[in-house]
Amino acid sequence: MTSANKTAPGVVSGLAIVLALAIGAWWVTRQVNGLTLPLGIPGRALEYPLWAALAGLLGNAVLKMSGMHGFVRPGFRTELFLKTGLVLLGAGISFATVATAAAGAILQGVIMITAVFFFSWWLSGQFKLDDKLRAVMSTAIAVCGVSAAVAAAGAVLAKKEQVTYVTALVIVVALPLMVIAPLLAGAMGLPQAVAGAWFGGNIDTTAAVVGAGTIYGEQAQTVASIVKSTQNAMMGVVAFLLAVYFATVVERRPGERPSPKLIWDRFPKFVLGFVAASLLYTFGVIDGGRGTAVEALKNWAFTLAFVCMGLELSVSEIKSMGWSPLVVFLLVTVFNTALALGVAWLIFGVLFPVGV
Repeated sequence: MTSANKTAPGVVSGLAIVLALAIGAWWVTRQVNGLTLPLGIPGRALEYPLWAALAGLLGNAVLKMSGMHGFVRPGFRTELFLKTGLVLLGAGISFATVATAAAGAILQGVIMITAVFFFSWWLSGQFKLDDKLRAVMSTAIAVCGVSAAVAAAGAVLAKKEQVTYVTALVIVVALPLMVIAPLLAGAMGLPQAVAGAWFGGNIDTTAAVVGAGTIYGEQAQTVASIVKSTQNAMMGVVAFLLAVYFATVVERRPGERPSPKLIWDRFPKFVLGFVAASLLYTFGVIDGGRGTAVEALKNWAFTLAFVCMGLELSVSEIKSMGWSPLVVFLLVTVFNTALALGVAWLIFGVLFPVGV
């Protein structure tokens, strides 16, 4: 019997478990959607990534206790589902909107991504973190969370546990910020546009950004979504630059001349799919906006991906990395939060006071 025949039952069983947990996560999402939570938080703010990740963690624990985890693990296709979701994400991002309706968002995105990335890269170096982990973490915090982490990992050939570790931190930190940021914005009396720009530039997942904007108000939600979409659109540029830097500087062998082919081999090809889908959406060829079948497919792909992340999370692998990555992540998050507030106030409170 070939190795493929031996692993086939595990793959099928693993995929079935992932699908069952994803369906369960969506059921919980729908139940919570119509509720009003404490502090007036709408239940719809707690979107599917939270429940999918929790479902995956629960399944992880049960499978390990039963001794079945190793058998079904070949069916956990985190990378496939994530990349599929990221390509479909592009089908709902219009370059026309980014170019015309979001001048402030573009300016904020450039400032935030540049400043936060290089601060994170420098701080990670002070803590002696692995260069690939530095790249994944810095991109995740500076650009757009999980999506950017996966793009960066493809560009620098990062280890799977490094990606899982960073994405877990992104989710764990983003969820409290989704609730805390609107409360702080209210306490500071921030205008809707400024608050939305702060959420979009500070919180690291799109779902949590939209949730924070929803809590604060309609205009805040609109501005937050545009700011986050603008940063999402810049993901491909960052991934390309990382691929070039690692090929020509970090991993260049003595006497080796980096070639375009080497850079092309390292570049995460799904980013091209993301850009292509965005261009098709921009020119009206496809529609991946709210309420469409494409958006539904994207949500399901991400749900399956988050379930797989929970199923694959290894406490021992995280422990082996020590406390340094966690400390760096939290310090950079504090820096990102403070800087985003100042930049949001300057751009949407002074330069573009009307918002969008």
